[in-house]
Amino acid sequence: MDGEPRGSNGRKPPRLGDSPDVRLLSNPLMGDTVSDWSPVHEAAIHGRLLSLRNLISQGWLVNLVTADRVSPLHEACLGGHPSCANILLKHGAQVNGVTTDWHTPLFNACVSGSLDCVNLLLQHGASPHPESDLASPMHEAAKRGHVECIESLVAHGGDVDRNISHLGTPLYLACENLQVACAKKLLESETSPSAFPSVLLQLHCLLCLLHCCHARELLPISCVGSPGSYIQGFLHW
Repeated sequence: MDGEPRGSNGRKPPRLGDSPDVRLLSNPLMGDTVSDWSPVHEAAIHGRLLSLRNLISQGWLVNLVTADRVSPLHEACLGGHPSCANILLKHGAQVNGVTTDWHTPLFNACVSGSLDCVNLLLQHGASPHPESDLASPMHEAAKRGHVECIESLVAHGGDVDRNISHLGTPLYLACENLQVACAKKLLESETSPSAFPSVLLQLHCLLCLLHCCHARELLPISCVGSPGSYIQGFLHW
């Protein structure tokens, strides 16, 4: 025994300076490569730009994915490291890669709240529309209170009205998680309250905002008024 730590498969984990493992398995459907957690993933999630550059120059592939189909780009965005994300994209990283949990790099950027990562991904063709209702960037940003991420998604065609059966709308999630600034931004991004197509939609927004503001002690529960007039007042609050 040499005393060095080994991975779950009994092999030593690869280190910076090691040559890429020739035993990596090619995936003919995706055109990328499946591996265990690699040094490229490690450098990306911790924002180690110099290490990442060195690994790429040594021949490590930027589209390495784990068994859960997590790529280094996913990790760079989850860690909120736009410089690492940028170099990965410049070397051909798949901007809309999807994990087994339906997470895209854009979804991960909305988890971390990195506006720079969100903008970078959108500039490189990332879709603001989720591959699955299980992982919506707009909903994730609303839930976590990342207002600037919402603004960027909206500017690139993101749907603020998307209603997901097990989550609701982004507005509902923002209110449920007491993200008042996000709730205001989402309402500003929708059709004006006076033009809402139905009273039911107005009531939905009213109830969400009442829940949010009352929980934050910003509004007495006895507040009265029409849904449209209340929402207009909220937008100017």
